[in-house]
Amino acid sequence: MSDSRPRSAFRPDIEGLRALAVLLVVLWHADAPLFSGGFVGVDVFFVISGYLITRGVALEVAERGRLSLSRFYARRAKRLLPSAGLVLLAALVLTYLVLPDIRWRDTAWDVVTSALYVVNWRFAEQAVDYLAAEQAPSIVQHYWSLAVEEQFYLVWPLLLVAVAWWARRHGSTRSSFRAGALVAVGVLGLISFAWSVFLVETDPGRAYFATTGRIWELAVGALLALAPLRLPAAVAPVLGWAGVAAVAGSAVLVDTSSPFPGLLALPATIGTALVIAAGPTHRYGPVAMLRLRPLQFLGGISYTLYLWHWPLLVVFTVGTDDPGVAAPVAAVALAILLAYLTSRLVERPIWHSRKLSVRPRAALAVGLACTVLSGWGGVIFQFATAPDRHGTPTVLGAPGAAALAPGNDQAGAPVDHAPLIVPDPLAARDDLPTVYADECHAGQTETKVRRCTYGGTAPTATVVLIGDSHAAQWVPALQSIGERRNWKLVSYTKSSCPYFDVQVADGAEPNDSCVTWNRAVRQAVADDRPDLIVTSSFDYSAYRDGDMLRGPESQAVLVESMRRTWLELTSVAPVVVLRDSPAPGIDIADCVSGNRTRLARCAVPRVEALAGIGPLQVEAAKGAEGVHLIDLTDAICPADRCAAVIGSVLVYRDAHHLTATYAQTLAPRLDEQLQAVAP
Repeated sequence: MSDSRPRSAFRPDIEGLRALAVLLVVLWHADAPLFSGGFVGVDVFFVISGYLITRGVALEVAERGRLSLSRFYARRAKRLLPSAGLVLLAALVLTYLVLPDIRWRDTAWDVVTSALYVVNWRFAEQAVDYLAAEQAPSIVQHYWSLAVEEQFYLVWPLLLVAVAWWARRHGSTRSSFRAGALVAVGVLGLISFAWSVFLVETDPGRAYFATTGRIWELAVGALLALAPLRLPAAVAPVLGWAGVAAVAGSAVLVDTSSPFPGLLALPATIGTALVIAAGPTHRYGPVAMLRLRPLQFLGGISYTLYLWHWPLLVVFTVGTDDPGVAAPVAAVALAILLAYLTSRLVERPIWHSRKLSVRPRAALAVGLACTVLSGWGGVIFQFATAPDRHGTPTVLGAPGAAALAPGNDQAGAPVDHAPLIVPDPLAARDDLPTVYADECHAGQTETKVRRCTYGGTAPTATVVLIGDSHAAQWVPALQSIGERRNWKLVSYTKSSCPYFDVQVADGAEPNDSCVTWNRAVRQAVADDRPDLIVTSSFDYSAYRDGDMLRGPESQAVLVESMRRTWLELTSVAPVVVLRDSPAPGIDIADCVSGNRTRLARCAVPRVEALAGIGPLQVEAAKGAEGVHLIDLTDAICPADRCAAVIGSVLVYRDAHHLTATYAQTLAPRLDEQLQAVAP
């Protein structure tokens, strides 16, 4: 995405590579068929950036014996920051005009961190945040790769300046510099690659965004600049086309479930290096394709097209799970137009400004002004659009499930308008069971058992709750029952971890931490000597003998595992299995936020919402002595379509978790069904 070359050193092959890279990313974001791995276009950009930046620095050191950091940063500032700042401000405007207000707060801080070029670390944290995992992607999600490059631009010249200083102290500047730079870049690249491979296996969400796991891709380009490959004329075209094939093959064969970057990023990365090494002069090499006018045009606007395409795709497809073909095509067409205009009216005039070229401080000032303007735009947007919170409004009448009294059959049917919604969708993400605030709900990768205890000092009985976040969502109801019955409630919950004796898959990988956690919880529950054990869980796939099971095979394994696990627990105390709540499959809080007067748009067919693990739990509980199944489905989705709001209470905080407020309104119904088994 960068451009450090003087016009005299123009490389049509690299310009075409830019076009190929941005096309892959755009097609992937537009959900075009066949390009499931189009995100490798970013890896192509990384290699190009590493090559061009390092080549420019090496040439300057060779010619002058030193590097002017002020001129280096000035070139980067005037090249990248004006267009980036413009699109960030445009993203704020589009967010306000089009996106649901539940996204405004996060977008504001996404813009601020994008302006400061640290947004990739923000996204890395969100990628491993279970509560944020299923939220709609940010309108500036694509700025993560720009952040990686900007961090590279900040640190890389400092490294090379240090090498140049070392070279001056050890003889010939040119030879010593190249030797020292090759060693420094090679070692750093190897460390980064090893870290990337490790991180992909241990923390794949963070691995994708982390700068430390991406430096090696930029280092590949840097090594090529420091030690150019002199490919024989007979071999260069063949290797160049092999490089194109490697990039294209990665875009087709890799997908979002693949462990990436790590080893799977090698083909696209090395492939890009081979295309660059093949050079711009071999008439039968890839340059014959890459110099075609359409690709040269797209390469010339690749940076601004990358900036514009994603925000437009987000706003053109908001509110629909199947946008079809017309909306993405229109978004991409408009992005190309805006990219061209931005390039002609903003990027090129500033980049070619003679005044800024001879006055690095002025160029730096322009870049700083763009950063400050877009960053403050995000801050102002956050405070200007912040909701007015003056306590929690009171629901008049029967709230939530209490509205589903006999004779009021229509209370649970979807409606377009509710006079009040509690919690407000803007606060829904924070409407959580107390185990989160009390820090006793274990994270996805944790193995430590976190224990919460609620109730009086002299309880008449002990009830233990075990399971994943779908078990944790019942804490408000159980707390309410426990206060009335004088129970002690003990919770053991962990994200993405059901209490089964079979390993389950977390995404496409086995959840090893869950196995360890379950083993420790089993002993902890036995030590508690409870009077009643309550459990529940979300839907999972079983993992056995190194493979993730699917379909009927996985279901059969899960049913047997649940039955065995529950029967084992009955040796400690009677077991209550809460059938999993219906899962709408769409972010209900987000949908309601954008359809406050059209709530029926957020209703989903009951048959779809029930197509999860619930039926398996029913089957597993049949004939299991000491195991009691409680099914509150009719109090959560009582109609043919599951309503987003019942009794003025928002039912879900995301795509499948109940709000704590609605869960608490289920307490009387849960208490009634517990009568037969409760102590």
